[in-house]
Amino acid sequence: MKRVPGRIGRRTILAANHIFTLMALTCRLVGLAVKSPPQGRALVKKVISEQVYFTAIQALPLVIPIALILGSALIAQFTKLSGQYDPGKLMVVLVVRELGPMITALLVILRSATSVTIELGYMGVLHEIEAVEMAGIDPLRLICVPRLIGITSAILSLFIVFDLVAILGGYLIVWIFTYAPVGSFFNQITKALTATDIFVGMIKALCFGMTITVTSLYHGLQTHRRITDIPSATSKAAIACFFYCILINVFISLLFYM
Repeated sequence: MKRVPGRIGRRTILAANHIFTLMALTCRLVGLAVKSPPQGRALVKKVISEQVYFTAIQALPLVIPIALILGSALIAQFTKLSGQYDPGKLMVVLVVRELGPMITALLVILRSATSVTIELGYMGVLHEIEAVEMAGIDPLRLICVPRLIGITSAILSLFIVFDLVAILGGYLIVWIFTYAPVGSFFNQITKALTATDIFVGMIKALCFGMTITVTSLYHGLQTHRRITDIPSATSKAAIACFFYCILINVFISLLFYM
């Protein structure tokens, strides 16, 4: 029993050091993104566009059906409760505030975060990152900054697409295929939707994008010994990204709505 407090203290210190390391890496990447020298900008822009294409454009065939299914299901259920609750307010709370950012973040974690960790893990094991450093190029600027910008902007775009498709597309599906009374649905949403809801959704998307990218990059950069370490690092990165996104989501919601 005497060892329990010591273990708790050591794990707390390790967790705090890990969080501070991620924060330091985030500040370093943001600084490099803001103070980017003119050399190599064309290559950095190319990597950013490729990352946005992979994370956002290629994810649309997955994001749109999920948004349609979720939006139509929620609208169909909320119309049955129109006499007891405000369907517009419920839709704003669930889709715009909570489900939109979280589902978008989860899809990006499953697609892009894992791929980034695997990519950097192989680059580390095969000494490609060392080769970039020996060429006199900062690997953080060439490899990490484009992925930070690309994934963060992609999550922001997917969040907007998800909300629009869930609300507009869900409304059309319910209106066409059911007899649910949805005539005043848009009026209720416009009354319930505020600038704070849009702002908070954007903040969540930006925080999720930076957190997911930095966590994935960190675990990928830590893998530089054996190829067999890459699956373990990928799994840890995905779990950590999801856990951090939940904490950020709860914190921002409490900060703005409580």
